[in-house]
Amino acid sequence: MSATVHEDPSALAAVSGPLLGIDLGSRTVGVAVSDAGRMVATALETIPRKTFAAVVRRLGEIIRERAVAGIVVGLPRNMDGSEGPGCQAARAFARNLAEHFGLPVALQDERLSTVAAERVLIEAGSSRRRRAEVIDRMAAAVILQGALDRLAAAARAGGRAR
Repeated sequence: MSATVHEDPSALAAVSGPLLGIDLGSRTVGVAVSDAGRMVATALETIPRKTFAAVVRRLGEIIRERAVAGIVVGLPRNMDGSEGPGCQAARAFARNLAEHFGLPVALQDERLSTVAAERVLIEAGSSRRRRAEVIDRMAAAVILQGALDRLAAAARAGGRAR
């Protein structure tokens, strides 16, 4: 599979191995990773978004350490499905990652991922301070889990995502 950006995570079915999930924020990048069998997404870390080079350097370390086969980047659509400046930034970031790492990258709709992550943290009894520290990586895990679920649904449906 060539290093391109796909609109649908089911395109990542063509490669095997763990996937990396990314929640691109204005100040940080939340990172999550799947297991090799692509069943579960796990929140990993939050990278300060100081420079693209610094983010790419850390992502490269994670990709090598975990033998990542593909990347899922959250696409922050508006609630009505339209795309704003955040989507443009996410698409540009995804293109840059695909070019830099030579891995396939897919976009995953991330509407309400932060809300879902925060709800889980609140239910777990996390303090407001702790939630602020981990929310981006938790959102990345929600985004990646959504992509994993789509991949599993596509496999069950014979290759068609639902």
